[in-house]
Amino acid sequence: MGKIESNKLQKQTSLLNTAFHLFTTKGVNKTSIAEISKEAGIAKGTFYLYFKDKYDIRNKLISHESNKLFQNAAEALEKYKETHQTLSFEDQIVFIVGHIVNILNKNRTLLTFISKNLSWGIFKEALEMKTSDDDIDFRQAFYKLISQTGIRIREPEIMLFMITELVSSTCYNSILFEEPVGIDGLKPYLYSSIRAIIKSHEITD
Repeated sequence: MGKIESNKLQKQTSLLNTAFHLFTTKGVNKTSIAEISKEAGIAKGTFYLYFKDKYDIRNKLISHESNKLFQNAAEALEKYKETHQTLSFEDQIVFIVGHIVNILNKNRTLLTFISKNLSWGIFKEALEMKTSDDDIDFRQAFYKLISQTGIRIREPEIMLFMITELVSSTCYNSILFEEPVGIDGLKPYLYSSIRAIIKSHEITD
């Protein structure tokens, strides 16, 4: 990477990190572009070279942070598979979800930020785009997982949507408010429901 590209990436990363800090401490609505730029040490006009407005940087942050969660879970799954027998598709999805839930349980600021601002459109963007060089193509990884296990899925994106909505809504209340129970009490029911969703989309004939 050349010096110019490196400087651009550094400025973009600085803006993203600063925006995340302000969004999670003050809230998106109470944070201005001028504040983000000032704290990042970057001219306000430069902000618009990278993002359309503060909602654009919010969406890219959600995409990036969601991508990091998936990447971390995928790496943990690969390590786990090295010392365990072949896992079914269901088992691997439950493992990934469980790993993500555990991270969000430890980082409730991240949970609040993602859950409050997450929509299916933004989530799809997280699947498709790479905000940084470290991001993975989760859509490709998801279809690769389906292919490797040999399972046939009817409408895989709808299945993923159902699982995402289920995990996002139930874990938010369970982790933050212990409603209807704490996350450890919810997990068995959550995982059972995920398996049921997968089975309802599996093509068996």
